[in-house]
Amino acid sequence: MNQWNGQQVYVMGLGRFGGGVGVTRYLVEQGANVTVGDLGKFEGLSGSINQLQDLINDKKVRIVLGAHETSDLDGVDSVVVNPAIPRPWENAFISHARSKGICITTEIEIAYRLLDPSKIIAVTGSAGKSTICSMIHHAFQTMKHKSLLGGNIGGSLLADVDAIKSGAIVVLELSSAMLYWLGESGALEDLPPDVGCVSNCVANHLDWHGDGQHYEDSKRVLSGFARNLVLGSGVAGWGKAVVVAMDDAVTGCSIPGKHNGFNAAIAVRAVQAMTGDGQERIENAVRSFGGLPHRLQLVHECNGVRFYNDSKCTVPDATALAIEALSPSTKIHLIVGGHDKGSDLSLISKMSTELAGLYAIGATGAGIVGAAASANSFYCEDLEKAMALIQGRVSDGDVVLLSPGCASWDQFANYEVRGNLFSELAREMQGDRV
Repeated sequence: MNQWNGQQVYVMGLGRFGGGVGVTRYLVEQGANVTVGDLGKFEGLSGSINQLQDLINDKKVRIVLGAHETSDLDGVDSVVVNPAIPRPWENAFISHARSKGICITTEIEIAYRLLDPSKIIAVTGSAGKSTICSMIHHAFQTMKHKSLLGGNIGGSLLADVDAIKSGAIVVLELSSAMLYWLGESGALEDLPPDVGCVSNCVANHLDWHGDGQHYEDSKRVLSGFARNLVLGSGVAGWGKAVVVAMDDAVTGCSIPGKHNGFNAAIAVRAVQAMTGDGQERIENAVRSFGGLPHRLQLVHECNGVRFYNDSKCTVPDATALAIEALSPSTKIHLIVGGHDKGSDLSLISKMSTELAGLYAIGATGAGIVGAAASANSFYCEDLEKAMALIQGRVSDGDVVLLSPGCASWDQFANYEVRGNLFSELAREMQGDRV
């Protein structure tokens, strides 16, 4: 039975990068009448709106910008909330919808309820989850198992409904916000995933959750329902599980760092739990994974200086892991800082004594440098100024590493734009010192 046919649906949050496009198109295909509301203005949302222009022209989708007005809920059967909306339990528009008896859901719940839970590997963690998901997917492809990759890693699973119905294994990256909603809706309880993985948990996204306990509680939801659980040793107490320690790291991986060997070990255990394939076969498949863009990615090398783009790193602990992956024989020039999510950045400041230079940018930059103990710490305001300063200080054998430990939203649209600018600036460094 098609639950959406003839329904009036309000999609709350389109997003500059089309976060609401996939669910909107899916709902229209199912016969729903859709209103898409966003707080932004047309200028910032034009790219996303253009992706829906055919449906707008056919009067199947209505766009409302600038505010979420309670009057737009008249006659509405369901509200689809974008998980990026912070502290939704405090949101007046969502609360009003609940008071009217309107169903509240999310795209991830809609997609999740289409899946066969026996074919789900769900992955979360404060750091490493995208790499783990991609390693799992890569292993399945290498070993000729049919699989899909979706969730927080990008792209709407609702565009792959036919593939979902074909019986493919779905590797699902779940953010803390997504897990909050899946827990609230009862989806995980109704459809427990066959395999759940939690790599680690360090307080993050406090701007969304309000405090570290709420963040951790949201992550714990997965460990409470997965039928087979793989846990990193730091969260070993979260349930009966296969526990992976750093000493279990897979050696010989194509991407650097013991932490990526640890990520690989989690991926291997997850694949093994799903398929029963031999460990050696899975490890060989995972070793050939070449890495993801913006995750400790070597983007340029010139006159003996290597440039690594780790822009996806948005927590201080991940910055520490990136430094460890490239140390101890390398002099590292580290670029850090960005949007303030409420994370404890003291770890980054303390690392300054281990570096050839610490270059801080963005909203958190001045605070990081102010707490640093090394004289080789510089507040550079933005990425261009940081790279200009670095150019005059590097020498043969050095590494320039963008591993910010912070989100990008103060100066960039997203981490990809930040990483792309770093890569572009790195390739422009052709002077005498680089």
